Amino acid sequence: MFLLAISNQQEYYEKRLEEMLKEMPHFVEKYVDDKLYYRSPLTLFNYVRNFKDFFEWLVTEGIVICDSVKNFPVDALENLSLDDVNNYFKFLSRKKYVKGNELQQLNERTINQHKSALRSLFKYLTVEAELSNGKAYFERNVMAKVPVKKVKETLSERARKITEKIFIGDMDVEFLDFVKNEYPASLSPSQKRFFERDKERDFAILSMFLGSGIRLSELSNLRLKDIDFSSNQISIIRKGGKKDTIAATPSSIEDLRAYLDVRKEKYKAADGDNEYVFVKRYKGKAAPLSNRAIENIVYKYTKAFGKRMSPHKLRHTYATNLAKETGGDIPLIMTQLGHTDSDTSLLYVHSTIERQREAAEKLDARRKHRKK
Repeated sequence: MFLLAISNQQEYYEKRLEEMLKEMPHFVEKYVDDKLYYRSPLTLFNYVRNFKDFFEWLVTEGIVICDSVKNFPVDALENLSLDDVNNYFKFLSRKKYVKGNELQQLNERTINQHKSALRSLFKYLTVEAELSNGKAYFERNVMAKVPVKKVKETLSERARKITEKIFIGDMDVEFLDFVKNEYPASLSPSQKRFFERDKERDFAILSMFLGSGIRLSELSNLRLKDIDFSSNQISIIRKGGKKDTIAATPSSIEDLRAYLDVRKEKYKAADGDNEYVFVKRYKGKAAPLSNRAIENIVYKYTKAFGKRMSPHKLRHTYATNLAKETGGDIPLIMTQLGHTDSDTSLLYVHSTIERQREAAEKLDARRKHRKK
């Protein structure tokens, strides 16, 4: 049923998706089977989880009678009223969950994700699927009547929020200097042993995020054959399985080379072309680092620096710096970051507006100085 996995992340979510489908009705299995070529296992896993929440709510509320989600009748979806569906999204909007020590509600973006998932399922069942009789599962699509409310934010506001969460100015350089020169002094002897063991690997990971704008899944799936030291480029697999080649800063490539010089000795790692770049030592052998392990590495060092950040925030930092250095070259930013929507790249241009204002004031100072 499933396509051959091309990455750790895809393989991981294919397995989780396969497990979840064992609890789902046949029409959801068919939906996933038909959609897997077009959507990633991660997206489909999240969609199926949304379907499960919806089915369970319908059963709990007594709107649909069945003994389990596995036996959920497809015709029950055809007969749902608009009130039933709207009440579900009202339920989501009032749902409380604990984050940290705070009680929070689902935001509009998350509710929109639930709507998108269910709209996709209903469209499939009413338009795209074809049974043996040549017809779809049913005709009435109540979910098409549910609007997706756009979260109203200007690019400037979205950019402002990004700027608050990333390294600004030379903070990225200061952060790397901190990891290399100051962080070890804060460690206990036992902590220092682990740091010394992994310092080249961990530093290369941080440097690659800040020196190329690479995504987490792209970095975790790097193979030795993907690195071109002569041109300071790396080959990656983008979302949707698309191959691409991007530039990396010479410094980040040098940091990567320094790690590879000790990789075989420290992790007992093979050096074949298809071997993963970033590995750990597990039961005496090298094993690829998972996305979660890489996230934890980033969290650990950024938290010690005083600003806990995710790999995605390091990517945002790189993109903002790239926008500044290129004067807001949107096509270049789109190419380097793998964006398909120019509005996403524009976020980083907007996040440099404050710097542009400061630059304008400095330029104007020359004129004022001339008048004196």
